[in-house]
Amino acid sequence: MNIADLRKSYEKAELSESASQTDPLQQFGKWLQEAISSEVPEPNAMTVATVGSDLRPSTRVVLIKGYDERGIVWYTNYASRKGQQLAGNPYAALQFHWVELERVVRIEGSVEKVSDVESDEYFHSRPLDSRIGAWASPQSDVISSRTVLVANAARYGAQFMLQPPRPPHWGGYRLKPEQWEFWQGRKSRLHDRLRYTQQADGGWLRERLAP
Repeated sequence: MNIADLRKSYEKAELSESASQTDPLQQFGKWLQEAISSEVPEPNAMTVATVGSDLRPSTRVVLIKGYDERGIVWYTNYASRKGQQLAGNPYAALQFHWVELERVVRIEGSVEKVSDVESDEYFHSRPLDSRIGAWASPQSDVISSRTVLVANAARYGAQFMLQPPRPPHWGGYRLKPEQWEFWQGRKSRLHDRLRYTQQADGGWLRERLAP
């Protein structure tokens, strides 16, 4: 099979101005709930793109943990590569790709850390092994083998038992959207793309883009 010959006809749905929400957050909530209801694999998975001081972009997949009018929230190690990049350049782009629904959502904006209260609340809602894992993994650092992680987990498990505190290097980020794009696959590659751009008064300008 020649990879260049792989093709798919997108014919599941459409995205029109009349049927879409005027507020992109409401449109996102609608699509996210439809992805969850459709039982697509990991509907909460999103790609986060950041740019480092060398101006080279990098991406990774994380899980959305909340969203409201303030923005999109996820949690991670602040000392990780993405954490270091966000410390130097607090802007990012997010992408959700719900393949089975032939939909993509792209979000761009500035990023800030969530409050300590929010990070504490979410951290303590996680399973115990995940809380220990936040201590055990020096995320993005080079390690000699998996044994390092296992040993760290055992050490911190013995130290904290059932009550590990939130590590000072671990917490949440919130992306405050400045631009959204909703993409719905259509037949003959005439896809639907609606872009929402935030205006000075806080409202949103909705425009159709050529696919």
